[in-house]
Amino acid sequence: MQPFDSQHQTRLIFGEGKLSELGELAKSLRATSALIVSDRGIMEAGHHAMAEKSLSEAGITFSCFHDFGENPTSAMVDAGVRQAAISKPDLLIGLGGGSSMDCCKGINFVYSCGGSIHDYHGTGKATANMLPMIAVPTTAGTGSEAQSYALISDAETHTKMACGDVRAAARIALLDPLLTLTQPRAVTVLTGIDAISHAVETRVSTRRNAMSVTYSQRAFGMLVRGFDRILEQPMDIEARSMMQLGAYFAGLAIENSMLGAAHATANPLTAHYGITHGQAVGVMLPSVIRFNAEPCASQYCQLVREVNPEIPQDNASESLAELITDLLRKSHLATTLKELSVTSDQYNQLSIDAMKQWTGNFNPVSLSEERVIDLYRAAN
Repeated sequence: MQPFDSQHQTRLIFGEGKLSELGELAKSLRATSALIVSDRGIMEAGHHAMAEKSLSEAGITFSCFHDFGENPTSAMVDAGVRQAAISKPDLLIGLGGGSSMDCCKGINFVYSCGGSIHDYHGTGKATANMLPMIAVPTTAGTGSEAQSYALISDAETHTKMACGDVRAAARIALLDPLLTLTQPRAVTVLTGIDAISHAVETRVSTRRNAMSVTYSQRAFGMLVRGFDRILEQPMDIEARSMMQLGAYFAGLAIENSMLGAAHATANPLTAHYGITHGQAVGVMLPSVIRFNAEPCASQYCQLVREVNPEIPQDNASESLAELITDLLRKSHLATTLKELSVTSDQYNQLSIDAMKQWTGNFNPVSLSEERVIDLYRAAN
């Protein structure tokens, strides 16, 4: 059995209406002043005003930072650090999707430790204690609220930098499924596919262990069942709850394991073609599952049995690949690279870039440029 060393850094609070407790939770961390990092869509949905109200009632002063995008960059982190330098917070709050929470962590690295976010590319490079952070996800996708990593893109090269340290993990993850009801359908499906891909990839990662496998399995079952229900009934709060907790468990699986080839091949698609991450990883995942099928038949079978207990092992890998493709179709997402206007003459460059992605090192079948090209061809 694979050895592991795991320590939960984050207190988990889950329940409908729990955002109203944000102020008291901030006080429990001895905070007096907070910087809220949230995108402008969160303001339009009304969640930001609810957070402000709770902080005000608890006597917590606050300032806000909104100037970042879907894939936060080093320049956006720098802008957030400048805002923090003005307001001098003793607490950071990441309110929104993965971009809000990742940007918040990126700001924390640089504000607390100095330098630039590039100095923290990798693991364990924080040079000082960091400010406490409360993560409040409004989507069910990245699982960033459960992780000690921030994914930040270089503003010039667009290279994604994974910056991780145990001190960057949120002190509190506040999960309120009511916050996910305001997501546009496109956000729901894209983040949902991303979360499902996390469960699938962590289940077979070479760094999987007894703890990560438990999270992967539970996450997959909750996510797939919840996803199917939400497509039919978007206001189904029980299904939303399943998705939000499933995404959190999948995030814990990443924290205790790692991802694989689907993410390694998806990131260049985003960098070169601007394809949204959930779409990119979704279109690559079935090909990767088939690529890994032989050594991972047992693990994939256990995953599929979370939603289809009768599936035979000799058909599980193909069934899992088809399940993912079916979810893409139901979501009105592309199922092939051709639909996304990705041309075969770019496969060589995409493969070169995919081989530079850290996550590819943990795929259960080793990657090479030729094999990655084959993955892109299979996804066409």
